[in-house]
Amino acid sequence: MIRLEDVTLFVRAAALGSFSSAAREADILLGQVSAAVNRLERDLNKRLFARSTRSLRLTAEGETWLPYAQEMLNIVQAGSERLQGGEHEIQGELKIAVPSDIGRNVVLPVITAFCEKHPKVSLRLYLSDQVSDVFRDPVDVAIRYGVLENSSYVALPLAEDNRRVLAASPAYLAKHGRPQKLDDLLLHHCLLYTLNGHVYDKWSFPENGVRRQLTVSSRMMCDDADLARRWAVADMGIIYKSWIDISADVLAGRLEILLPEQPGEAVPLSLICPHRKQFSPAVRELHGLLREHLKAITALMRTSPAFLTGKQARPSANESA
Repeated sequence: MIRLEDVTLFVRAAALGSFSSAAREADILLGQVSAAVNRLERDLNKRLFARSTRSLRLTAEGETWLPYAQEMLNIVQAGSERLQGGEHEIQGELKIAVPSDIGRNVVLPVITAFCEKHPKVSLRLYLSDQVSDVFRDPVDVAIRYGVLENSSYVALPLAEDNRRVLAASPAYLAKHGRPQKLDDLLLHHCLLYTLNGHVYDKWSFPENGVRRQLTVSSRMMCDDADLARRWAVADMGIIYKSWIDISADVLAGRLEILLPEQPGEAVPLSLICPHRKQFSPAVRELHGLLREHLKAITALMRTSPAFLTGKQARPSANESA
């Protein structure tokens, strides 16, 4: 008979990559975690972890069984919440991973208001530009930019029309000049940051029906996309970021859109999780609130004077060439 507490320790050990870390988190002895995993392996007649004195990793069988173990725990939690709080009451723990910039500056007020509305919801919010693995990391859902390549994820769209835009501060442009074409970016200070451990220095643009890529460089780089935005506001260079991230700075005049006639790379925003059953009433309501909020922001990308004025005041791409 499989014990629920053994499944819980297995899932946490897999997420943390360590029996000792799982033991500390659960405030139990290391031997109790090892014993729990041993019981599971005996009950399933499969080896779940490959162990050595220096490393711990899931076996192929462990990788296969992990999402089922997570779903088992989610079902038990959902049943418990239903019994304790009634069918329509939103409660329980909600763990969300969000990119740093949009998390701090765009969606935080929406998430905070959601928690104020539902006092029985316990929130765990993780802000990072590292891409969360929702199968392995201790999160229920993640907000993620980009086209999703893993079809095993379940995704709800938040902002399908979002794109990257080029921007810099008025003071920077007054000092260094305004780029008139994409190749001019190579002569400017471009502000870089890392995405999931890799430097985002290859800026892509759709141009004449094909994908144009520029490799830019800079003396300033960081591991937090929000810091790159702050550097741009502080007159340090040009950024290429999601419109959602910089829209407030553009509308307030702290940043100006560059090459407004040049479409930027598409970066749709989605709410994702491993399994459809994890779209609880809390997640569904929060998704609706976020989608409404972000829809208003992306709509500005089509109507903002920052784009319309730029198209009128500066030469077209053909004229510039």
